[in-house]
Amino acid sequence: MKTLFVLRHAKSSRDNPQLKDFARPLTARGFADTKLMGSRLRESGVEINAIVSSPAERTRQTADLFAQHLGLPAESVSCSAELYFAGAPMLRQAVSRFDDSHSVAMLVGHNPAVTDFVNELGALEIENVPTCGLLKFEVTIQKWQEIGEAQAKLVDFDYPKREPIESPKP
Repeated sequence: MKTLFVLRHAKSSRDNPQLKDFARPLTARGFADTKLMGSRLRESGVEINAIVSSPAERTRQTADLFAQHLGLPAESVSCSAELYFAGAPMLRQAVSRFDDSHSVAMLVGHNPAVTDFVNELGALEIENVPTCGLLKFEVTIQKWQEIGEAQAKLVDFDYPKREPIESPKP
């Protein structure tokens, strides 16, 4: 059994029209959302073994900040150039290359590929994964390269503007 987290990068800036898309950084809201979501994930007690991100500035910042919030060493985050212009098939291929020694891994990417990928992976009908949206899947595979034919079970879908779920009062 493997656990896969799929994360859409946090809110990025379009303030500087001179910046190429690849170089767009996170906004103040993007940093705040990453802190919030990283804290929520840390509080859940999950231990992620590796994070693979698009090398674009906003995705790399999101991945690095998540690693920091989870207490992971910087070397646990790697970038894959193919994830920048990737579609859902390329995201699946990137997951298939994860090291099999990692039972829990995270992929950080861009829309619309992230939404398309999670819908395919979990046979879902999510209209849009919002910025800093995080999905957790359980995948009944032994090796990451088996992800090509795997159907995954969605365990959680969290995002910054999601209302906290309160426990029922006695």
